[in-house]
Amino acid sequence: MIVGVCGSPRKKATEFVLTRALEMLEEMGFKTKFFTVRGKEIGFCQHCDYCLRHKICRLKDDMHELYGLLKDARGIILATPVYNGGVSAQLKAVMDRCRALVAADYNFFRGKIGMAISVGGDRIGGQELAIQQIHTFFILNGILPVSGGSFGANLGATFWSRDTLEGVKEDEEGFRSLRKTIRRFAEVLGNLGD
Repeated sequence: MIVGVCGSPRKKATEFVLTRALEMLEEMGFKTKFFTVRGKEIGFCQHCDYCLRHKICRLKDDMHELYGLLKDARGIILATPVYNGGVSAQLKAVMDRCRALVAADYNFFRGKIGMAISVGGDRIGGQELAIQQIHTFFILNGILPVSGGSFGANLGATFWSRDTLEGVKEDEEGFRSLRKTIRRFAEVLGNLGD
């Protein structure tokens, strides 16, 4: 199963692109699940070390729904709008809160495959910096990050929304980067077998 996590608090461009990515993977025969931070209560990690002692996060909120999905995931897609040159606060909270999963099982994420999608209001608005933050999360937790490769999707799928849903729908270069990244992501997942 592939889990797509939408880090946008709005139902706009980032959610649209992630939904399209999951549809492309379903067309290739993969099972997918969609999770959005929109409308969810997800508190910030307080680095209180409760999870180190008790093997569970002390915060009781909607993050526990995602914990269950991540357990069964072979592939993880993190999608974010660009906020101040990086990931959204909501996606950062999700990544930080995954500390509890690793505290309970150090190898929780080992062997999973990850890809990143970022959507910026400007053509060069921090998309690759946001993806680097996601890749750092992947690497630190033993998730293999997959990009679309050279010539158009160096780190992952990047979109220019022009701050509108219509803008992202018209971003042909963004969709080219998504197709390239999805192809490589599917190849790596396929090489691992079911």
